[in-house]
This record gives sequence, structure tokens and C-alpha cells, in this order.
Amino acid sequence: MELTPKRSEPANTLYEQIGGHDTFVALVTRFYEGVGTDPVLKPMYPADDWDGAIDRLTKFLEQYWGGPGTYSEERGHPRLRMRHNPFKVNPDARDRWLAHMRVAVDSLELSPLDREVLWDYLERAAHAMVNTFDQ
Repeated sequence: MELTPKRSEPANTLYEQIGGHDTFVALVTRFYEGVGTDPVLKPMYPADDWDGAIDRLTKFLEQYWGGPGTYSEERGHPRLRMRHNPFKVNPDARDRWLAHMRVAVDSLELSPLDREVLWDYLERAAHAMVNTFDQ
């Protein structure tokens, strides 16, 4: 008979801690539901590659947060600014992106700390993608 209680090992990464693949699929799916109705953001995504965009963002976020390295295996280094450069990402587009992502993050019902860690990164990343101040 064991006298000390067993403790489960803590998650090593945010990816594991918040639920892994299923959580990131839920996040990105909810995000793109909003983008699909947005008159500014939707045209930035080719209609014939909507599923590809969902897949790429899911894999990117999973890899960033400690999940599988599939994104880099398939696409190389993320080079986010370069990949977004062909698009007019102004403060309005950034704010719309953040609004849809906020809804998606809040839908996950994460712990307050996990939610803030995830949100902090997403907010910083969105600000870094701004490449014009033209309307």
C-alpha cells in the first residue's frame, strides 16, 4: 500500500496545459467563423484556400505553444511579417483580427492565467503585422 498520494505530472507546455490539438482547432475554427463574416478581413483569404488558411494557423499556433513542429516541417520558418506583407494590414484590419480572436479565445474557457498568456502573444503578434497606415 502506497502512503503518499500520486501526483500527476504538470503539463510542460501551454499546448499540453490547455488541451492540445483539440483546443487549438476550436480556437482557430471559432476565429475563422468571425473572419468569414468580416468585410475587411475575408477578402484577404482566397476562397479556394479557406481550409488551408485554417490548417496553417492551427499548425502555427500549435507549434508556437509547444505542440508538433508540423508547421515548420511543411512550410519552413514562419516568417510572419514576410508572409503577411502582400496584404494591406492597417490598424483597422489589426483591430478586426483581434476582435475575432478575442471572441475565439474567450470561447475556450481557459484559466485566467492561460487566457492572458495566450492573449498577450496574439495581441503582440497582431500589432507586429501592421504594415501600412493607409486606409
